[in-house]
Amino acid sequence: MSSKNNGAPGAIAKKAKEDRFQGHDYYNIDELLEEDHLLARDAVRSWVKQEVTPIIEEYAERAECPSHLFKGLAEIGAFGPSLPVEYGGGGMDEMAYGVIMQELERGDSGVRSMASVQGSLVMYPIYRFGSEEQRRKYLPKLGQGEFIGCFGLTEPDYGSNPAGMVTNIKDDGDAYILNGAKMWITNSPVADIAVVWAKDEEGIVRGMVVEKDMKGFSAPEIHGKWSLRASITGELVFEDVRVPKKNVFPEIRGMKGPLSCLSKARYGIAWGAIGAAMDCYDSSLRYSLERQQFGRPIGGFQLTQKKLAEMITEITKAQLLTWRLGTLANQGKATPAQISMAKRNNVNMALEIAREARQIHGGMGITNEYPVMRHLMNLETVLTYEGTHDIHLLITGMDVTGLNAFS
Repeated sequence: MSSKNNGAPGAIAKKAKEDRFQGHDYYNIDELLEEDHLLARDAVRSWVKQEVTPIIEEYAERAECPSHLFKGLAEIGAFGPSLPVEYGGGGMDEMAYGVIMQELERGDSGVRSMASVQGSLVMYPIYRFGSEEQRRKYLPKLGQGEFIGCFGLTEPDYGSNPAGMVTNIKDDGDAYILNGAKMWITNSPVADIAVVWAKDEEGIVRGMVVEKDMKGFSAPEIHGKWSLRASITGELVFEDVRVPKKNVFPEIRGMKGPLSCLSKARYGIAWGAIGAAMDCYDSSLRYSLERQQFGRPIGGFQLTQKKLAEMITEITKAQLLTWRLGTLANQGKATPAQISMAKRNNVNMALEIAREARQIHGGMGITNEYPVMRHLMNLETVLTYEGTHDIHLLITGMDVTGLNAFS
């Protein structure tokens, strides 16, 4: 693999590390996938090896987003892969979307976030809820990476309870006046547009597209993160922003709009977390066969084998869970509660595997010579965003009991 910079702005001139990752499929689940799913997965895996692995540790160490990757993500079809081609998507199915997210997160959770926010939280709501004029104006440029988008729902005081939002719009003739703030917004400092959710004068949640050059709109970056360091995160601040009514989604009202977008994104996370887990397992397996202690490879010791056996077991269970979820999604039958179960299970699974992998790698596990500590830090955030671990537990609880524990 070339040690060159490949044009990455600000990258350190350093010999690129070899990406020796191999996929792991203990139950032959590939046989359940179609050829186009495998082709998409392999193409993205190759791109990650060439474009992400050689630079990602350095970008994470500097807490800098490799924003030049947006264009490459567009070229490999990672933006809205299951949306129609005529609207900037890839024209594939939900299974293809899943395997693409898996391979991107194998590279880095932040890179997967770059893609899943663009596709699931920006392109998807514009496609599903937008006017034809909005679709034609924004989606092709988003799909080609000419526009970068972000999704404004979470607020400083309203995370797990988004319906309590205070961001609001007031009628002003042919426009609305938007005021408020959003917090923890992936891509916001570099975004050209934001899909924003706010309450109208009747207290009903409405969605709209806000463009970065609208007066009174700013997106300051959030600094000091120990997690998702290669992903850019910021705020959205609205001070009397005049949003034309033609930018407001015409039909959708209430929380159904933003929550359906979150289901789309959570589905991708359920797949993506498997990628991070597989990378940790793959590195651990290889390290256990190469690292010698007491005259033999550490993979020959019972406790190491226990860790590895439990890792591949949990990965296999997660693979089966997402395959079935993908099948349901393709049939239009996947429920938000089913998606919540998969997101919660798979992210927690990946985090536990990352922790065990850190132990297998010993002291080397905390260095950037291996991907484990970066995945471990990233997954601490993935466990929380798009619905926390505990909130998803309560969603499952409400689904099986019919009783609402949120109120």
